[in-house]
Amino acid sequence: MAENSSPKSRLAAALLAFFLGGLGIHRFYVGKVGTGILYLFTGGLFGIGALVDFIMALCGSFTDKEGKLLLEW
Repeated sequence: MAENSSPKSRLAAALLAFFLGGLGIHRFYVGKVGTGILYLFTGGLFGIGALVDFIMALCGSFTDKEGKLLLEW
């Protein structure tokens, strides 16, 4: 695992974003509570934010609360 790599699972974040992105569960999973609450009240920023996060998780550019990339599947 690289030093700037998060211990969180990329696959888990992607699946949570796909199935529960409208509730922001993937944001809570990586520790981003503030934006998780925002996603919860706005339906994942009206679905667009959740879709963007899902694609970012698949591409390996999604980060946790410390700014570390989710690289490990």
